[in-house]
Amino acid sequence: MSADATTIRQALQNNMEEPEGPARNARAERLLGEAEASGDAALVVEALVHQLQVYNYSSEKDKMFVPFARLLRLWDERPGDFDRFMTHHLFWMFKWVSSSMVDQPHIPLASIEKWQAEMEHRYRLAGHSERAVRQGELEIARHLGDLERGDRAYTAWQAAERDLMANCHACELHEQGGWQVQRGLDEQALETWAPVLEGEHVCAHEPHAVLASSLLPLLRTGRPEQARAHHLRGYRLVRPMESMRYSVALHIEFCALTGNEARGLEILAERPAYFTDSGNPGSLMGFLAVTALLMDRLTALGHGGQRVPGPAGTEWTAASLAVEARAQALALGARFDARNGNGYVGQEIRERMARVPLLERLPLGVRAVRPSAPAAPPAPVRPPAADAPDLAGLLAEARRLSDALRPEAGAAWLAAAERAEADGAVLVPGDRASLEDHRAMAGSLPPAEAAQAFAAAAGLYAEAGDPGEAVAAAARCAYAHALADGGADGALEEIAPLVARVLELHARGEATARQASGVLAGRARVLQQRLHEAGDEEALEAALTALEEGAREVLAFSEPLRDRAGVVTRIAEAHHFLGDVAAYRGDGPAAAELYARASAGVTEAGLPWCAVEYDAKRARIAARLGDHTTAERAARAALEHGESFVGASGRARLHLQLAEVLGATGRFAEATEQALDASHWADEAGEGTFLGAHARHQLGGWLLRLGRAAEAAAVLEAVLPDLSAEDHGDGMVVQTLWWLGDALSSLEEPRPAAEHWLRAADIARGWPEQQDHAMLAHLAGQALYRAELNPEAEQAYARAGELWRELGDVAALVRTLRVRAWIAVREGQPGIGAARALMAEAERECEAAGPKMLAELADTWRQTAELVARACEGEPGEAADDPARLAYEEALGYVGRASAAFREAGPELLGQRTAAELMAAWLEADLGRGDAALGRVAGVLAAYDGVAAGTDETVDARRAEVESVRAYVARAAGTDA
Repeated sequence: MSADATTIRQALQNNMEEPEGPARNARAERLLGEAEASGDAALVVEALVHQLQVYNYSSEKDKMFVPFARLLRLWDERPGDFDRFMTHHLFWMFKWVSSSMVDQPHIPLASIEKWQAEMEHRYRLAGHSERAVRQGELEIARHLGDLERGDRAYTAWQAAERDLMANCHACELHEQGGWQVQRGLDEQALETWAPVLEGEHVCAHEPHAVLASSLLPLLRTGRPEQARAHHLRGYRLVRPMESMRYSVALHIEFCALTGNEARGLEILAERPAYFTDSGNPGSLMGFLAVTALLMDRLTALGHGGQRVPGPAGTEWTAASLAVEARAQALALGARFDARNGNGYVGQEIRERMARVPLLERLPLGVRAVRPSAPAAPPAPVRPPAADAPDLAGLLAEARRLSDALRPEAGAAWLAAAERAEADGAVLVPGDRASLEDHRAMAGSLPPAEAAQAFAAAAGLYAEAGDPGEAVAAAARCAYAHALADGGADGALEEIAPLVARVLELHARGEATARQASGVLAGRARVLQQRLHEAGDEEALEAALTALEEGAREVLAFSEPLRDRAGVVTRIAEAHHFLGDVAAYRGDGPAAAELYARASAGVTEAGLPWCAVEYDAKRARIAARLGDHTTAERAARAALEHGESFVGASGRARLHLQLAEVLGATGRFAEATEQALDASHWADEAGEGTFLGAHARHQLGGWLLRLGRAAEAAAVLEAVLPDLSAEDHGDGMVVQTLWWLGDALSSLEEPRPAAEHWLRAADIARGWPEQQDHAMLAHLAGQALYRAELNPEAEQAYARAGELWRELGDVAALVRTLRVRAWIAVREGQPGIGAARALMAEAERECEAAGPKMLAELADTWRQTAELVARACEGEPGEAADDPARLAYEEALGYVGRASAAFREAGPELLGQRTAAELMAAWLEADLGRGDAALGRVAGVLAAYDGVAAGTDETVDARRAEVESVRAYVARAAGTDA
């Protein structure tokens, strides 16, 4: 083998590790040229096989056919150039080429059938089973919509024997389930796919593809939560793989049919080349079809003018891309139908583009920026429908709802205002006052504008002859001023004469109890605002005292009049103010009792919607007090009574509060459902980067605790860009990075896990307490070690070790030293000398720490023994000065000390002691001392005397290893075990 050939083969191997795509394909083409120039026929075969491999897993599948034809010709002409491995590849790739032809409309159907027959013929001659052939025939039948042929092929496929040419179990199960879905058997398909979804059968592209294929069957069979999980888990897998456009299309389709249009847009934006990659027209057609579906959904939702990602070179809106994608998809479908001689493909595409949502919304837990249509011009005022209520009826209904303190009153006043504008009505001052008053109460106006509206309402009430409501509106104006100007002191001066005025009016019978108590409550609200403006402890205490006095004045006036209309809510509000005072002063139990009293007051009066804020605060206080039962009950009550009217932001907060209460009690599954809703409503409210980020942060942590690492990783990866130390605190950033590292580590992605842990460690470096910094550096070292990034792992462990030393955690320090010793003996690292020095340092640290480190000292000796034995080359010889024998003898000394130390450390370390004894037995056996080895294993058996088989995994494992040692010794002695 020439040096050039060696270099090319290494380059071919390296290229297989590169990401899928045109760049990898181009390297494969260059390497084929180099192989041809070398004159090595076998190397050319290898380069052609490599080229076929990279083309198959890329967007350029149409390039496969020429090199495969050449490879087949070489096989026919010079089969001796193919070794056993290349021969296997040739027949294996026959399947790829045959099935890929179906997705190329320019290849005649007759040619596809000819290649299928050629594959069958060659497989038969080579002695291969027809299993792969029949699977290929099923793929042709599915594409043609020939169900009868498909049934025959499926039956023959399943009946044929599995051999080396059969696809892997995971890919076969995917195809089986796909056929079942095509036959309308969703449940059966999901059962078929279960072994893949559960990890029993996997490969380079599974469960990636099955996760995508399962999305709509799960929705159709009523499993939305599982579908969500499969989307989060599955899209992470296919995202970096260029060849999986078909699966990406399924994820976009899922988003379009579950109210996640914004998420679908983000996925589209990540792969702009998918719009134009033409190497696989079949998958391009599917991608264009779901793009049209998604754009149609956006247009139907009023976002047709929204700018969207699309083919390069044009600025697309949802409406224009819908037209373009539909036209291209249908054109491709027509080409396939012309090739196939039927209309099946085109009909399938039309049906796919016409699908309707399966769910109105399915929160995913990942933020997507909601589409926003361009600002529309003001709508013309339209005359009301003939059967619409008249203005007088709308006003009457609004007053009725207001008098009943119904949450729907605001919408009723808005409807009346819109009707008045549409009618061009000239209203009496009282009606104008009510409309202006409730416009300000709606909460949609900035405080300064609301103050103006309240002032106007006050004037109109006075003009209408209602002095009590005029004073009440003026009091609301004063409170709005406190909010607008940040000047509660000025607002107090403004409201003081109003209090005196309303009490005077009430005494004369010219103001109702509701109006008078409302003004008193308004002053208390202004006093409450002073709490937020207090600049120091003295000002805060003064504000608390004033609020307490104001709240008691409300109670003193209202309690004797609690049977009067509307007064019960003032009593509840006063208890709420007193609860705030108690909470500020740190009296949690008193605050919880006062909030409970406020809630009970309005709930018993038939006004539970008025209790939402009180229940929410009670839940928060109870949670801090560790009373999780009360916290959950109050949080559920707040959500139940407030969900229908508090608005998107309020709903997000109520769901998040309940989620946190459930999470605190370990009910993570329920907590995740509430957090999902919280994140959804936060996004709806436009608060995704703060409130939504907090919900997603918690959601990721809870998913991780539930063992749903893939979902956790997807959520945490999505929330990370929204987090900053300035807005969310560095503690939340570090915790998110920590959890994400944990999730990625569980998913066997050690390198990115280490990156996140190191980023978190860099933030924690500046904290006064360094425990987290040390732990994060240690975790990063573990991940880098697993990723075989040896210099980086050494650096991370060294950093962690110094931190553990500063913290006085000798056990953790010793563990870093031992791992660094193992790194030192890896390829390209310092070697056994450096490893021995690190183990010796670990030994010294243990001995200096005294008896408390005896177990760690024993494990250090055991690992030193293993290190020494592994480092020597070859088996021990007979000569006394044989290097391997000397190393084994030294190792035996270390392991003997380890066993004795484990015994001294106590019976709880019996498992470690017997493991050391078995290691010693192997060393004795390799040194030719069979009797000594048998004596040691006899001691292991004696240690577990009386323990029944099957009751302890460790004991069973030790006994099995004893038998292995005995058999080894017997073989060495030439006798039966």
